[in-house]
Amino acid sequence: MSVGPSVHKLPSPLRDLVAQATSDGSTDFGKSEKDKTEVAEWIEKISQGDIVKPQNLKDLEAQLTPRTYAVSNYPTAADTALYGTLHPIFSQLQPAQYYTYPALTRYFDHIQSRPEVRKSALSLAPAFSTVTFDLENAPTIERKADPPKKKEKAPAANAVAETSSAPAAGKGKKGKDAPAVVENSAEASKAEAKAPKKEKKEKEKKTPEAAEGGKKKAASGGGKAAAVDEGAGEPVPSMIDLRVGHIVHIEKHPDADGLYVEQIDFGEETGPRTVVSGLVHYIPIEEMRDKYLVGVCNLKPANMRGVKSFAMVLCATSKDGKEGGIELIQPPLNSKPGERVYFDGPDFENATPLSQLNPKKKIFETIQPGFITLETKEAAWVNPTTKSVYKIRTKDGVCLAPTLVGASLS
Repeated sequence: MSVGPSVHKLPSPLRDLVAQATSDGSTDFGKSEKDKTEVAEWIEKISQGDIVKPQNLKDLEAQLTPRTYAVSNYPTAADTALYGTLHPIFSQLQPAQYYTYPALTRYFDHIQSRPEVRKSALSLAPAFSTVTFDLENAPTIERKADPPKKKEKAPAANAVAETSSAPAAGKGKKGKDAPAVVENSAEASKAEAKAPKKEKKEKEKKTPEAAEGGKKKAASGGGKAAAVDEGAGEPVPSMIDLRVGHIVHIEKHPDADGLYVEQIDFGEETGPRTVVSGLVHYIPIEEMRDKYLVGVCNLKPANMRGVKSFAMVLCATSKDGKEGGIELIQPPLNSKPGERVYFDGPDFENATPLSQLNPKKKIFETIQPGFITLETKEAAWVNPTTKSVYKIRTKDGVCLAPTLVGASLS
C-alpha cells in the first residue's frame, strides 16, 4: 500500500503538520513493510474523519490503552496525524470530559510533547496550539490486584505428611502477603468421622503413616497445617519481576521537590503505571522523557507523598555514591514495553517471578547488594557466596548502564 496518496487525502493544515513533522527524518512512515501498511491504514481512516467522531472515541480509547504509539513501539506519521485530528476535540474538552478518556489523554499529551510535532505545530499556530491538562487532580485509577487462585481440593489424609511442605494456590490467613494454603486437616477429620467405624479402622490399619501424620499435625497446634508462602525459601534474584518500561509522561511531584511522577508503559492492558522516582536532583527531566528502562514490577504499591507508586525504576548509582552520578539501566535497542527481563544462565532464566514481593521478608533488600555493573557496564547480579555472575538481559541482549562501572543497582 502506498503511503503518499493517503497523506495527500488529509485536509489542510493537518496534511502540512504531518509533512513538516516527517521532514527531518525523526518520524517516518514505518520501518518494516508491515508497519508501513499499518501507518497507511491509520492515515486513511483519519482522512475519512470517522475515527474521531464522539461515538467512536471509546473504541479509540480501547485501542490505545495498551499502546504507547499507534503502530509498533516507535513514533510514526500515524501518531502525528492522529494527534492533529484529535486536536480540535481535546482543545475544547473540560477536565471532567477528558478524565473519561485517560488513555487518549495520555497519548495526546505525549505526542504533542514530541519535539518534531511541537516544532511543526508551532509553525502552524494557532491551528495546533498546546493543550494543557490538569492531570494533578485527575481521579486516581484503582488497579485491581490479580484475582486469587482457587484453592486446591483437600488431599486425602494419608497425603498430608507428603504435601505439607509444598506450596498450594489460594490465600492464607494473612491475605495477599501469604497467598498459599495447604489442606485443612480439621475438615478432613470431620469428613472421616462420618465414615463407618469398621471402614475407618480398616483405613487406619492400611495407612498407619496417615494416622501418625494426623497426630503430628494435631500436636503442632490448631489442627491446621502451616501456610506456605509462595516466597518461602532462600531469596533468589529470579523472584524479582523485571520488565522493560517506557516513560510516556513525566512531571515533578506536586508536593515533593526531589520526586518525579512518571507514567510508565509496561505493556499492560490496564495502561501505564504511575511510578514515583527520587531522581529530580540526579537526572534532568529532559533526559527522562520518552526513555526506555527496566522496572521492578512486583513490589508492594507504596504511597510517596500522597501519590501511590506501582513500580520502581532500576538505576545504577556510582560506586562513589549518589553525587558521583545516577543513571537509568537501559534495555537493548528496539526493546518493547512489557518484555521480560531476566538473569541469564540455567539457574534463573526460566524461573517465574513472584506475583508480589512480601515486604516483611525483605527479598529485594536481601538480593540488592549483589546487583552491580561490570567492567563492560553490563548490569548483573553476583552471587555473594559463589561469586557467580548472572547478567541481566532480555531475549535481545544484556541491559546496560550508559557510563557507570562498578555501580550498585537499586
